[in-house]
Amino acid sequence: MPPAPAPYDERLTAPRSWWLIAAGVGVGCALMLFPFGVLPLLCALVGGAALAAVCVSAYGGVRVRVVAGSLVAGEAKIPVTALGEAEPLDEEETRAWRTYKADTRAHMVLRGYVPTAVRIEVTDPEDPTPYVYVSTRHPRELAAAVRAAREAARP
Repeated sequence: MPPAPAPYDERLTAPRSWWLIAAGVGVGCALMLFPFGVLPLLCALVGGAALAAVCVSAYGGVRVRVVAGSLVAGEAKIPVTALGEAEPLDEEETRAWRTYKADTRAHMVLRGYVPTAVRIEVTDPEDPTPYVYVSTRHPRELAAAVRAAREAARP
């Protein structure tokens, strides 16, 4: 029995500038309620910034993992036995596959603030999805982890 491949785990977090924008939203909300006094101003500052921070965290906090014979990307959990070749994409190819080369049937875990990605073929004949596109800051490592997990899953 071959040794289990090392798991891959990455969290795609939003850029720091997005957190500054969230703080700016709180300031903007506070300025809207400035004419009504200090208490509404403070409530709007805290509430607006908190709501914006929750939105940034929810969108930016995607995990990409290869564990227990599955690729887990966002909400999707795909067994590696249903996956084919994993192709690491450089910045130019990433841009091409998220725009004019994209297939509308593909499952895409796309984060525009991440410049690289991996495109993985789906080989399951029952699945109409042609490939999975996953934004990642470490495309070679993710592709290698998928390959290793697929090899380990073979009988």
